[in-house]
Order: sequence, then C-alpha cells, then structure tokens
Amino acid sequence: MSSELFDAMNYLEKEKGIDKGLLLEALEAALISAYKKNFNSATNVRVDINEQEGSMKVFARKEIVEEVMDPQQEISLEEAKEKDPNYVAEDVIEVEVTPMDFGRIAAQAAKQVVTQRVREAERGIIYGEYVDREEDVMTGIIQRKDPRFVYVNLGKIEARLPDGEQMPTESYEVHDRLKVFVTKVENSNKGPHIYVSRTHPGLLKRLFEMEVPEIYDGTVEVRSVAREAGDRSKISVFAEDPEVDPVGSCVGQRGQRVQAIVNELKGEKIDIVQWSEDPVEYVSNALSPSKVVEVLVNEEEKATTVIVPDYQLSLAIGKRGQNARLAAKLTGWKIDIKSESEALDEGIITQTEIDEDPEDHMEE
Repeated sequence: MSSELFDAMNYLEKEKGIDKGLLLEALEAALISAYKKNFNSATNVRVDINEQEGSMKVFARKEIVEEVMDPQQEISLEEAKEKDPNYVAEDVIEVEVTPMDFGRIAAQAAKQVVTQRVREAERGIIYGEYVDREEDVMTGIIQRKDPRFVYVNLGKIEARLPDGEQMPTESYEVHDRLKVFVTKVENSNKGPHIYVSRTHPGLLKRLFEMEVPEIYDGTVEVRSVAREAGDRSKISVFAEDPEVDPVGSCVGQRGQRVQAIVNELKGEKIDIVQWSEDPVEYVSNALSPSKVVEVLVNEEEKATTVIVPDYQLSLAIGKRGQNARLAAKLTGWKIDIKSESEALDEGIITQTEIDEDPEDHMEE
C-alpha cells in the first residue's frame, strides 16, 4: 500500500490530536471485516500492517490435521511440514491469504476509518470545548426554528433552545443575536448536543457578573435569585466589606449597570435587595418596593408573618401575588402578608405598636 496512508495518519495525529495507534487498530478491524465480507470467509484472520514496507497482509489461522475436511479452517500436516518440519497435528499455523486485489479493498476501508475517526475526533474536540461552558452565558445567533426548538449558532455548534426555556415575552427571529445560559452539554452517537435557556435564574446571575466588576471579582456576592422570566426578578446581594454598597454596585451610576441587563432581558423588571442573615431584615428587603411594619418569625416552620400598612397591601402582594411569591423564593421563607387592619383584628399587633411609628402608616 502507498505510504500516503501512513503520511495521512501522521498528519492527523499531529494536527488533529488523533492517536495513530488507535487509527491503526481501527484500520485492522475494518480490514478484517472487509476481508471476511468480500471473500466469504469465516476464518480467524489477522491483518499485519507494516509501515516501513508500506504493506498490508492477511493471515489466516488454520488447524493442522491429517486429512483436510474444511480448507478454510484446516491445513494438511504435509503442507504444514513444508513450512516447518517441527509442526505436528492439532497445532495451529498462520498462513498468508492476502488476495490479489486486497489493495483496493484496503484503500476503501482506510478511507472509511480515517473519515469516521476524524469526525469522532472533531466531535470530541467540540464536546471538550463546550462541556466546560455549562452554567455559563454565551452569545449566539439564531439560525432556524421549529415547533420544539430555536437553534442558536454558538460558533462551532448549534445549541438548542427548547420551547419551555424561551421567554414568553420574546419573539425569536432568524439572525437575531442573543445571550443564552448553557444548561446542559451532552455527548451522543451523533455528536455533542448543547441545550440553552433564556428563562433560567442562572442567566440573570451571570449577566450581573458580566456587568458588575464587584461581583466578578468577589467583592459583592450574589446570594440568591428568584425569577419569573420576562416579567420580574429579584436578586439578593451581599458584601463582607461594610464600606461597599452591594445594591449600589449592582445598580451602577445612574442605573446603567442594571439597565443593561434589563435591556438584554427585553424589559424584565429587576429588584436588587440586600441579603441579611437576619430573617426580619431579609424578608423586609425582599418585599421591596413595599414598606413593612413588622415581620414575625416562626423559626421552627421557617415561616414569617409580614405586616404592612393597609395602603401598601396590594403592592406587597403584587400583581397576581408575584411580589410575595418572588420574595418567598428569594429568601426561602414562607411569607404570609397581612395589612395592619387584619393584624389588629386578629390580635397580632396592637394599636400602640402602630402609633409608635406613625410615619410608616401615612399614605405617600
């Protein structure tokens, strides 16, 4: 066989990182299969590939017998002794059975093996490149759509944005550029598959890391994210350094940092609140923008009863309960919101407690 095949293998090993030994093993297996298929052989054969000589030979293993009944599986003792007089019956001998036109068969098999291994190697490289991007944000361009997925070109691969991970307030048009959160990278027989999301809370967290240097360098920490994609989100932040304002850092000068994220999420409202280990303070912050009169904590059930001014009740609960729902998700505490009137009627608070801070009960 021409040395071109071995030159090609050396090139693939150097440039594509495909181990030549694995290529040779695959080629041997392919040649054995091709030999048996083309020459109707069930014989136990092996292929000897000699790179120095540029040759490929086929050897069949045959049992030495006194009388040959199956020429494909057996060889006579007389014929075997012509090769080596030390052979005896029941020994096994290897006999070269390389066909005249084996070179053509070998060339076809080599082409198939090399093509397949190159494809597998390229898939492996792509998988290796993207598997470390799980839970990261990538920018892509929409290539096409079908009822199940929006397909987003990430450079070397098309990611799948499932219907359930698409924001209900967005329309996805071919050639649109958008940022996506990588939820899963998996390898399959058909190559790597990447699944992405526009609704995952991780997208919001990563966008803040990209826009806020203090989060990226660890000065400010994102503690929790609660999101109803396309409508409203809440994010709690914390800074160990008392000199650092974590909320202000995320908002940015004249609101530029948070506005960039709002724009990327097509107008999704974002509440940034300060995290606290004190549930009273944390739950109060989480119910922003509403004011809170009092928070009663039940540690055992991890539940709170929050009392708000009467005129703030609808704001605290939010449209269709959204503000309260997001606050509960953000803090991990159950939140039961009551107006001052309700709390008074139920005996949870007294008029004296309300009168202590009248400013909180004046309508703005």
